[in-house]
Amino acid sequence: MRFFLMEFSLMEFSHTMELRVLHAFLFLPIYLATLMVNLLIIVLVTLDQYLHTPMYFFLKNLSFFDICLISIIVPKSILNSLTRAPFLYRDVLLVIHFAGAEVFILTAMSYDRHVAICHPPHYEVIMSGGVCVWKAAASWFLGGVFGSLYSAGTFSLSFCGSRNLPPFFCDVPSLLKISCSKSHVTINVSVAIGIFYSFFCLLATVFSYTYIFNTVLSIPSVQGQSKAFSTCLPHLIVVTISLLTGAIAYLKPVPDSPSLLDLLLSVLYSALPPNLNPIIYSLRNKEIKAAPRKPLWKLGGNMK
Repeated sequence: MRFFLMEFSLMEFSHTMELRVLHAFLFLPIYLATLMVNLLIIVLVTLDQYLHTPMYFFLKNLSFFDICLISIIVPKSILNSLTRAPFLYRDVLLVIHFAGAEVFILTAMSYDRHVAICHPPHYEVIMSGGVCVWKAAASWFLGGVFGSLYSAGTFSLSFCGSRNLPPFFCDVPSLLKISCSKSHVTINVSVAIGIFYSFFCLLATVFSYTYIFNTVLSIPSVQGQSKAFSTCLPHLIVVTISLLTGAIAYLKPVPDSPSLLDLLLSVLYSALPPNLNPIIYSLRNKEIKAAPRKPLWKLGGNMK
């Protein structure tokens, strides 16, 4: 129970009130735009029967995770700029939970593209509705496991000094920086498991795309190759952005006095992927772009 009562304050973005207000008003439109676009994808995929495929099922889950992730971080950052609102234990748990769930969903999406391109005759059997639901449930479970591991490991530490953290959000490296515990065994084990999990998902994604590229390059038609690559490109971009920003956020040293670069890196990790994911998929998928032009009553009728 002690863990859930822990509170940490974020350092001020600036001592100047005008700059703090500017920070809040800059991030509010980003948050609202991300929220609206991801919600739109969820609604479209739910209502349009032509989007009831495994790829869009996973995309809907990814959009939901993006909404949850950015909703934990950005509103709190905006509120902190104006009121110095504290972060709680559950914030760290939820950030790791949804970030871990996203990694698994992105891995499932790479496997979906692998089956669709390399084994099209067996696609409906391999990627059945039950399998897709199982993969989505596994993402929730694994995210919860890692959220609990990281949080329990971090808050098994002692905090005997300042509880002021760098601006933007409360992450595990920043908490370790202010801990006065000499031994970090529990959190080190959690980090090692997290690295293994991330590496396994990365390896599975590389394995899938190795087979995909080999299959696509064997297609005699240039048009066929282009079409196959176009279905994979959005996912590759999203995976690259997510892994790079996550690695930068968690592997870089935590400074005693955060600079503007550190703040920008935090923004890249927490706000950029949820904002870009739906845009990338929307721009590269004709079905997603066509769905908003259909009348809502027609979309709803397609569900019957």
